[in-house]
Order: sequence, then C-alpha cells, then structure tokens
Amino acid sequence: MDRMLYVAMSGAKQAMEQQASVANNMANVSTPGFRAQINAFRAVPVVGEASPTRAFVAATTPGADFRQGPVTDTGRELDVAVRGDGWLVVQTPTGEAYTRVGNLQVASDGQVTTMGGRPVVGDGGGLVIPPGSSVTIAADGSITAHAPGDPLTGLNIVGRMKLVNPPVADLERGEDGLFRMRQGLPPAEADPAVTVTAGAIEGSNVNPVEAMVAMIANGRSFEMQMKSIQSADLNAQSANKLLAYG
Repeated sequence: MDRMLYVAMSGAKQAMEQQASVANNMANVSTPGFRAQINAFRAVPVVGEASPTRAFVAATTPGADFRQGPVTDTGRELDVAVRGDGWLVVQTPTGEAYTRVGNLQVASDGQVTTMGGRPVVGDGGGLVIPPGSSVTIAADGSITAHAPGDPLTGLNIVGRMKLVNPPVADLERGEDGLFRMRQGLPPAEADPAVTVTAGAIEGSNVNPVEAMVAMIANGRSFEMQMKSIQSADLNAQSANKLLAYG
C-alpha cells in the first residue's frame, strides 16, 4: 500500500506545482516578449538502505518555448521587435541578461531602458538620448537622435543596441523572468545577423487555449492522485481488518 501512497502523494504535490507554472504562463498571455515555460514529469527512485522499490514523481522545467510570439505594429518610435531568433541585452546588478521585451523608454537621465527600468546595453555600453530628441531605430539596432532645431542631415548617432543570439541550450531563465547564460559560460557576443523591426512589439508566445486546457488537465490529475490516496487508505483498512479477524 505504501508504494501506492508514495506515487500518489508525490504525484499530487507535483501536479500542484505544475499547475502553478501553467497559471504563471496564463497570467503572462499579454506580457510583451514572454516565453512560456515547458514542464514535464519524471520518476525519481527513493535512495536508501532498503531495496529500491519506491519512487517519487518530480516535475522538471527543461526549458522554455522559444517560438516567436505575434508581432504587432504600434508606430511608437521606441518600440522594437527582434526578427526571428535573437535577444536584446539589458544590464542587471548581476551582469548582462537577455530579453525580447521591446517596449523601451527614455529615463529621466536620457538613458534607454526597458519599461522595468533596466538599462539597454549598446555595443559600446549604455545608450543615452539627448533631451527632447526624436528617435529613429534602424534594422541593425542603430539609434539616431534628432534634437529640435537640428538640421535633417548629420543626425546624432547614439549607438547600436547589442543584439545577441546564443544557443538556447546555454540559456536559463532567472526568477526575474530574464534569461542569462548558464553558470560558468561567458556573456554572449554581439551577433550582426540579428535584426529588429522598429515601431512594433512582440507579444507573448503563450497560447491561452493550450494553457487553459493544461490547467484543466492538471486539476484532473490532482483529483486522480487524491483518489488513489483514498483507495490506498481503504485498502490498508481492509487489510488490517483481515489481519485482526484472521
């Protein structure tokens, strides 16, 4: 009976954790540049002095869904969408991180940042826009600024956004939702083949219908595991009665 309890108990626990992951995907259906989490189950033998006849169920997150999300034209001069594979680079307290979130803004100090306030990294460091300037972003990520009263020729080139395209197997998602190189790997180098579309933004690649179906499936899986626990308890009670009156 205890073997049945092991599987059902750990299965119910992991079904709840997977439900939380799917719920997080569902909550980010409208988050620009969001990458859906991919989950799976695996069996983990219980290690001990006794015979290896017990196993737990563990949920794993092997990675993320790196398919491109839908691109929407916005006409906003600071919106960019990465074409195909590739990432924008932002600066965090722990170093460089990678994102597909392209709704950028200019901070009070003129620095180009994400809506979350993280500075966007350029090929030569930070990117700073002169106050009151209109901005144009080229396909290669180059940013030019035109201040009021300046001639149309000789535009001020602010810099070029650092665009990278490391192997997805080398990336891992952090708790802040940003991707980083795995432990021990150096930061990704700029890739000139990565381009962007200005005046557009990439949406989340979460399919709301698939996420809803997954939530229902996880709920039913949890109910099935709980019924298995109840069945194991009833079987144990019946066995105790047979032993008591046998």
